[in-house]
Amino acid sequence: MIQIEQIRPELTWQLRRDVLYPGEMKHNMGLEEDEHGIHFGAFKNNKLVGIVSLFQNGTDFQFRKLAIDPSAQKMGIGNNLLQYITGFAQHEGGTRIWCNARISATGFYLKADFVQTGKFFSKNGYDYEIMEKLITPFPDPPIN
Repeated sequence: MIQIEQIRPELTWQLRRDVLYPGEMKHNMGLEEDEHGIHFGAFKNNKLVGIVSLFQNGTDFQFRKLAIDPSAQKMGIGNNLLQYITGFAQHEGGTRIWCNARISATGFYLKADFVQTGKFFSKNGYDYEIMEKLITPFPDPPIN
């Protein structure tokens, strides 16, 4: 069973480094914008096995640094995190959720109903494409 909860930014650094930037120093994994994001962790048997960071700009929500522990990959954890943050964005009035997807991960996002935008770029030796999904905000619950 997977549990997803909000976590402090520093708790994302280990998986960010191990999965996305092996060979980097762990203390370099903090981003200046981390303090403006909301960070989520997926736990399996009380072990942090997946992370993602979410940043809001109006009704746009960008997620960054989605990483799953190699020992827990292919178990649906990444998809669970995507569904969770999509629902979170919808509850917050979001109309679009998007990411800078590594080219090697575009298939994963396509399976999750994200679409390719055709906007490509390279950064730090990695090639990316912006991928997005339009979403419908959840209505506010009625006040009784």
